[in-house]
Amino acid sequence: MKKLVKKVLLTLFALFLLIQLYQPARNIHEGQAPSDGFSSFYKAPKNIQNILQNSCYDCHSNNTNYPAYSYIQPARYLMEKHIKEGKEELNFDEWTTYSVRKQRNKLNGIIEQIEGDKMPLDSYILLHKNAKLSGEQKVEMINWLNLIQK
Repeated sequence: MKKLVKKVLLTLFALFLLIQLYQPARNIHEGQAPSDGFSSFYKAPKNIQNILQNSCYDCHSNNTNYPAYSYIQPARYLMEKHIKEGKEELNFDEWTTYSVRKQRNKLNGIIEQIEGDKMPLDSYILLHKNAKLSGEQKVEMINWLNLIQK
């Protein structure tokens, strides 16, 4: 029985080492400064820019700040999947390419997500405690988003 357990553990360890070879491309601008289409387009005040940077841009922009554990699989795979899904839903760097109608819908969606405590996701906040929006930050964001919608 001990031999079987040892073989299983060795096999699992070998698989763990093997999956470390899979390192998908990172969501980082190479050789150019990241654009900030959304903040620049609406001339966001500094406090709003900070909120966006801390709580939104890792998954909803073309430039992610990767933590140290992102080099370890399967964490990396899960992060990339999360980023891909986030960018498909909303990419702040591509904001100016959205139609006016799509921008309006996205702004309403952002407000709904913040009001419903759906963003940032709990799984993201679990590892990024500073990304959680305080009550004051939620009010600031929602007020500013309502202001730019007019």
